[in-house]
Amino acid sequence: MGHHHAHIRQGDSSLKEERKWHKSSYSGQNGGDCIECAIPSEAVVLVRDSKDARGPRLTFPAQEWSNFVNAAVEGSFTPVT
Repeated sequence: MGHHHAHIRQGDSSLKEERKWHKSSYSGQNGGDCIECAIPSEAVVLVRDSKDARGPRLTFPAQEWSNFVNAAVEGSFTPVT
């Protein structure tokens, strides 16, 4: 897959908070450890901790995020024990 580039951005009040953030359908209703994603353009995916909506965000090129999600669905990663 080549080099992976992610950028961390601290909570930025200039970002429009009306952006639609989506939590995983696998996430329970009790909060827990979860991420949320937003897609502000076809080229970029933003990722944040659902428990810290104003905290840092990771920015991924959309194709790299798609590659990651597909690899996760296919079980390409070694489980953490």
